[in-house]
Amino acid sequence: MPGAFRRAAVCAALAAAAAGCGGPRDDAAPAPPPFDVLERSIPELQAAMADGRVTSRELAAQYLARIAAYDDRGPALNAMIAINGRALVEAAALDRERMASGPRGPLHGIPLLVKDNFDVAGMPTTAGSIALAEWYPPDDAFQVARLRDAGAVIIGKANMHELAYGMTTVSSAGGQTRNPYDPYRNPGGSSGGTGAAVAANFAAAGLGTDTCGSIRMPSFHHALAGLRGTQGLSSRDGIVPLALTQDMGGPLAKTVTDLALVLDATVGVDPADAATAASDGRVPDSYTVFLEAGALEGARIGAVTWLLGDAAEDEPVAEVIRAALETLEGAGAEVVEVELPGVPDLLQGGSVVPVEFKFQLADYLRAPGTPVKSLREILDLGLYHEAVEERYRNSDNARGLDDPDYLESLARREPLRQAVTQFLDDERLDALAYPTLRRTAAPIGDPQRGNNCALSAVSGLPALVVPAGYAPDGMPVGLELLGRAWDEGRLIRLAYSYEQLTHHRRAPATTPGLLADHAAVVETEWTATPAALATTADTGVTARARFAWRPATRQLRYAVTVFGASDGDVLSAHLHRGAPGEVGPVVLVLPIGGSTRASGTLTLTAAEREAFESGALYLVVRTREHRTGAARVQIDTVGGG
Repeated sequence: MPGAFRRAAVCAALAAAAAGCGGPRDDAAPAPPPFDVLERSIPELQAAMADGRVTSRELAAQYLARIAAYDDRGPALNAMIAINGRALVEAAALDRERMASGPRGPLHGIPLLVKDNFDVAGMPTTAGSIALAEWYPPDDAFQVARLRDAGAVIIGKANMHELAYGMTTVSSAGGQTRNPYDPYRNPGGSSGGTGAAVAANFAAAGLGTDTCGSIRMPSFHHALAGLRGTQGLSSRDGIVPLALTQDMGGPLAKTVTDLALVLDATVGVDPADAATAASDGRVPDSYTVFLEAGALEGARIGAVTWLLGDAAEDEPVAEVIRAALETLEGAGAEVVEVELPGVPDLLQGGSVVPVEFKFQLADYLRAPGTPVKSLREILDLGLYHEAVEERYRNSDNARGLDDPDYLESLARREPLRQAVTQFLDDERLDALAYPTLRRTAAPIGDPQRGNNCALSAVSGLPALVVPAGYAPDGMPVGLELLGRAWDEGRLIRLAYSYEQLTHHRRAPATTPGLLADHAAVVETEWTATPAALATTADTGVTARARFAWRPATRQLRYAVTVFGASDGDVLSAHLHRGAPGEVGPVVLVLPIGGSTRASGTLTLTAAEREAFESGALYLVVRTREHRTGAARVQIDTVGGG
C-alpha cells in the first residue's frame, strides 16, 4: 500500500541519515544553535548552506523527519503519497558539488516536492489512482527535469484529488489529505497534498497543477503564495492531463520570493509542448527582479465585487478581502469596484474539462507499460474512489472533441480573454482582485462551496494568490490577483509588496518545529469560584480544573474536581467563549455530569484552538441547584493560571 511504502521509505532515509551523523567534536566548545527548517525561505536555506551551518543532506533529513512525525502520525495529514528513497543520496551529491564548484543557483540543494501527476523518473506516477499504482514513467516531466537541473532535491510526491478531477484531495491511491490548519477540514484540490505539505514544512516549496483552481485553492486554504501562469508559460509535458486546454503547472510556496525562484526554474519553451512557443521572448531573465516592496504606490486595482458573493456564508471571507483591499489603499494603491460587464455570460459553459478528460487521459495512457489504457477500463475494474465516480461517468459519456457543445465552450475562451484584457486596458487597471474561494475550507466529507476558479482558467490569463489573513474560524484566506497575458511580473510585484506590508502567513499549530520541545505538554491549573460568575451568586461550590495542552496534536486533556456538591448534584461543565465578566456561548462540553470528578481528552478545531490559546474561554460548572452556573473561572492561557 502507498502508506506502507511511504513509511518504509521515510524510515530507511532517516536511518541512513542517522548513520552518517557521527564524527568527532570538541566537547569544550559551545554547540551552535541547531538549524530548524520550520518556515525557512529558500534564500534562508541557501544562506545557511553557504555559511556551512547546514548541508543539503541535513535539510533533506529534517524534512523527512517532519514527514515521519506529522504525515502518518500527529495530525496525520496524509499529504505525501511517495518518498524519494534516494533523496539523501542526491542531496549529499549536491553538497559535494557545492564544495567542488559552488552552487548552480538559488535552488542548489533545496528540497522540493511535486504533485503526483508529474512524472519523476524512478518513482510511480499514480495521479492519485490505484489504476496507476505500478506505473513508472521512463523520465522526468519537463518541469521536474528543470528543477533537477537547477540543483533541487525532489524529496517526494504529494497526494492529490484523484486524476486531478476534484477540489478536496481524496484519492483511491492516497486517501484523504487533511488541512494542517484544521485536520477536520479539506486542504483544497486538486493540489491539496502539495498545499498541505508545503504549509506543514515538508519541503521548501512544491509544484502543483491548475485546471480550474487546483493551485490557487490549496494556496488559499494554506496561507501560501500560488501562481497559475498565462496558458503556455510552462510545459505540460510529463503531466497526467485533466484537460490540456486549461492544464497549467506551477509553484506553491510560503513566500512570493520562493514562488519567483521556483518559477524561474520551470518556465520556458519546450519543443514537446507546442503551447509554450507563445512564451518565447516573454519570460524575463528572472522573476526576482519584480520583488519590489512599495510597488503598490500608484497601482490601480479593480475589486470584482460580485466574486465576493452575497450569501451569509460568504461574509467571513468577504470581510478578510475587504480588509486586504483597505490595506492596498493604505499603501497607495487606488482600488475601484468593478463589475466586468458581459464577463459572467462568457464564463457560463466555458469549461472544457468534462469532454477533454476522457480523450486526453487515453492519449497519456498510450505510453508503453501503463497498467490501464482508458477511463472506461478504470471504471469497469472499479479502480477509483467513490468521490470521483459521478465525474468519471459523465466524462466517459462525452461524445468527442468534435461535439458542437464542446466546440462552443472552446469558442468562448478567446472572447473572454479579449473582454477581460480590454477592460483592464480601458480602466487602466494593473490587476483584478477577488477571493479564490468565497468560503473557507469545508469539513472533510462536505462539498466545498464558493469556487471562483473560472475567470483565470477559462480566459487563460495569469492569477496569483497571496495570503490575506484569517477568517473568524481560524482558517486562512487568500487574495487572488489576475492580470494580462504574460504579466506575471506585475502580479509578483503587487503580491510581494502586499506580503511585505502584512506578513499574514503563520505556520499551522499542528506541525511545530521538531527541534523545539514540541512534545512537552503545557499544563496549568485554575480554580473556579462563585465570585467569578458573571452574576455573582453565593453557591458554596468551587471547582479545580487542570488543563494539559499539546499543540502538536491539538489535544486538550482536562481534569475537573468539584467541591461543595455531591456526585448526583453536578450537572455539567462547559467552556464558553467570552472575556472576564461577559456571558458567551458554549464552545466545548467537558463530560462530567453526575460526578464531582471527571477527566478526558478533547481534540480542538482550529477555531477552538485559537479561542483557547488566546484566553477567550471560561469554565462554568453547573449543579442542580444552580443550573445557570455554580462556579466560573477564566481560562487565561495568555496570562497563565
